[in-house]
Amino acid sequence: MAIYLPETTQTTADALTPRQIVAELDKYVIGQAAAKRAVSIALRNRMRRQKLPPELAEEIAPKNILMIGPTGVGKTEIARRLARLAQSPFIKVEASKFTEVGYVGRDVESMVRDLVELGVEMVREERIEEVRAKAVQNAEDRLLDLLLPPRPIAPDEDASASRDSQSQTRERFREQLRSGRLDARTVEIDVREKAFPSFEIVAGSTVEEIDINLKDMLPGLFQGKTKRRKVKVPEALEYLRHEEEQKLIDMDSVSKAAVLRVEQAGIIFIDEIDKIAGREGGHGPDVSREGVQRDILPIVEGTTVNTKYGMVRTDHILFIAAGAFHVSKPSDLIPELQGRFPIRVELEALGRDEFVRILTEPRSALVKQYTALMETEGIDLRFTSDAVRKIADFATLVNERTENIGARRLHTVMEKLLDEISFEGPDLDEKSVTIDEAYVTKMLADVVKNEDLSRYIL
Repeated sequence: MAIYLPETTQTTADALTPRQIVAELDKYVIGQAAAKRAVSIALRNRMRRQKLPPELAEEIAPKNILMIGPTGVGKTEIARRLARLAQSPFIKVEASKFTEVGYVGRDVESMVRDLVELGVEMVREERIEEVRAKAVQNAEDRLLDLLLPPRPIAPDEDASASRDSQSQTRERFREQLRSGRLDARTVEIDVREKAFPSFEIVAGSTVEEIDINLKDMLPGLFQGKTKRRKVKVPEALEYLRHEEEQKLIDMDSVSKAAVLRVEQAGIIFIDEIDKIAGREGGHGPDVSREGVQRDILPIVEGTTVNTKYGMVRTDHILFIAAGAFHVSKPSDLIPELQGRFPIRVELEALGRDEFVRILTEPRSALVKQYTALMETEGIDLRFTSDAVRKIADFATLVNERTENIGARRLHTVMEKLLDEISFEGPDLDEKSVTIDEAYVTKMLADVVKNEDLSRYIL
């Protein structure tokens, strides 16, 4: 018997070949063919593993990836888009935020707990979609009971005729409710207030670590009190629908499905891993760097983490690590951790040609974003091809002269370029604005020319 992922993950990602995965990533990330190729193979291998017999599938470890490249070249975006493509639980963490065991700060196991929380939310949303129609109907029935309480049948009445009459009246009310004709009416419903009692936990530990389930110890403490509130019909319907959804969902089954999905399809993106790549021998905060690496190692290697939804194995979670490695080198990581990232891909720094494509090609390209933003003010904003090339030239020039922050420089340049239009937009008489090469030069040339000024502004 093979190990199967939840249907939603299977149907979408299983059909995609590595070439198709790269084509999907191309819609959002420009260039970086080697990195896209590596992650597409890793994702496809995960799908191939699902079809193997369990005893063999258990032995096949995910091929974790180490992305090496300067900031702003698309490392995080590739990982994020890959997770959306696979519909997998995905979390991005900063390696520099974790501390060695014994120091105050976030412990490395919290990345797995956070991933499980995301997995539970994903599965819960899917289950809610399945029961939404039933929940809406139940909420409508409860609301109709409030608007039109059932009338007791008198002894001398024909019970069958009375029930038919009440049923017809109820259906007429239901139609009015759905068409919005009852929206102005007010009803009284019981609303549960959220109660968050205050308690202290030993510093540096979590509820999972000290193995205390406060909900079991103190039943009723977290339930909150109910109170009667008068609300409009739409608000009452929304509240009752939400209540009915919670009743129709089995949270135990959601938890089990989420844990399985995290174990088999989870992706953890560890950013800034180069910041903990120093070796022992330093002074001050650097001392704990190797300690953090040693704490991360068992998680990447495969261990069991205690979460409030049960024990979670990390053996088959895909880890993608990334770092600029300006100061340190990948070889500065401890050997055991290096061995857990067998696939190394180097991302290239972006230049003028890539900037031109970033500004215009992706689905969420910057030029498209600013055009859409100005459309909300009734302004028809247009960029000429010469203007786009000039923006790319200035961004490349500033990156060369100052710190190279890759495509993020385009955000700064675009904000400076459109500063006047963004501010004056609502008051402009001329609602059609064309950004040409002359306008770009006028707005940016002086700032770019003055190196000291460009350091502060761009």
